[in-house]
Amino acid sequence: MIALSPRASGARVKRLTRPLYVYAALEDFVLLYPVYALLFADHGLSVPEISSLFVIGAASGMLLEIPSGAWADAVSRRVLLSIGPLLSAAGFALWFLVPAYWSFALGFVLWNAGASLRSGSMEALVYEELDHLGEAERYVTVMGRVRAIGLVAVAAATAVATPVLAVGGYFALGVASVLTCVLCALAGTALPEHRAAAVQDDEATGRYVAVLRAGLNEVRHNRPVRGALLLVAVVTAIWGGLEEYVPLLAAATGVSEATVPLLVLIVWGGVAIGGLLAGAANRMPTRAFAVVLALASLVMAAGALTGSPAGLVAVGAGFCVFQLASVIADARLQRRITGPSRATVTSLAGIGMDAGTVVVYGVYAALSPFATHGMIFALFAAPYLCVAAALLYGSAPPPPASTGSR
Repeated sequence: MIALSPRASGARVKRLTRPLYVYAALEDFVLLYPVYALLFADHGLSVPEISSLFVIGAASGMLLEIPSGAWADAVSRRVLLSIGPLLSAAGFALWFLVPAYWSFALGFVLWNAGASLRSGSMEALVYEELDHLGEAERYVTVMGRVRAIGLVAVAAATAVATPVLAVGGYFALGVASVLTCVLCALAGTALPEHRAAAVQDDEATGRYVAVLRAGLNEVRHNRPVRGALLLVAVVTAIWGGLEEYVPLLAAATGVSEATVPLLVLIVWGGVAIGGLLAGAANRMPTRAFAVVLALASLVMAAGALTGSPAGLVAVGAGFCVFQLASVIADARLQRRITGPSRATVTSLAGIGMDAGTVVVYGVYAALSPFATHGMIFALFAAPYLCVAAALLYGSAPPPPASTGSR
């Protein structure tokens, strides 16, 4: 870590955040996002078949998380952040050029391959660049803004998708999505990166094996890291899996297909606000935050059960809290990592998230013939109540020591 004057440090931080925020915006300004579940349904896929696509995507992400995380610790993270969007672009192109179950599945594999290259790489690059400048405490705020910008981009894409879908159909949405991914890859090349010379000069294969082993050992022997990793996985996986079904929940309210993206926009607006509030919420006492998380889960469940368009506002409010909880949990994990394999450890958290989302997809598919979308959303409020209870229990003061009887 180097010492810089406040003015010089601020300028160096901006050299990181400016391209980072552009990258975050372009990464998620994908017009296919709010309607790809409808694309699959319009081509004859049932809810279980759509869920199987989600499982294929999550499973491919799980298989690639650790190798890509170790790769990010061994080579340039900036290069991987530039390659990732190009793989996603190839997957989106398949969806609208050759719409069929096999191409949807392959597209998910390519999309998640690109996401795996970005997962861990971005968090590690941002944390270590800030630490290099002596500004590691800004991580929660910066990553909260990154998440918020990404979700504002999703919201903007959702708003734009409505007229584009009406005029040009899924083909126009697909072309725009591919172009955005290409621009995102270009933005990735502008990210600064400072890596130790010893890391840069080692032989590639040996470096990869060394950082992979170091990351696995840190998780195995560092209990605080394991706890933080588990919290990231649980808090993020559930709402991350449910988000795939938000368009179907919106469509179940009885609105027209063209109105669905607008209802999805409401939910993503709440998630974006959650990212912006992460820095302030990080200073909230654990017990107070646990209460807020519990209330958010109940609000989300109540909104989903209404079966009305207005209920999506409550769903968005719940997702707002879930998002800021995800950012805070990620920051806790980054602070507890002490070894050289930051991206590898972060990718292990990504595996946990992918495993959790697979469970969400499987449960959703199993319940879909018997329950409404609103009922299933409400069911998934229960795990957040359990997390809130665990946080309350963990933060409770120990009982006073017994002084014995006189």
